[in-house]
Amino acid sequence: MFEKLKNILIEEMSINPHDITPDAELINDLGFNSLELADLVVLCEDRFDVVFDENDLSGLITIGDVANYIELNS
Repeated sequence: MFEKLKNILIEEMSINPHDITPDAELINDLGFNSLELADLVVLCEDRFDVVFDENDLSGLITIGDVANYIELNS
């Protein structure tokens, strides 16, 4: 799942591939703002047929967190 998510970040959000690791924090390391976080959620919901619970979003800090959430909820 991480590799699929990495491809989305590269292709759709123009993130440098070298910056994308499971431990990279979306806000602190990649500089995501709230709009970019919302875009990522929508992209993941569309691509992976998963629905993010709004209450769970605050716990998704790293790329690895997002990948794990998708795996557990799709």
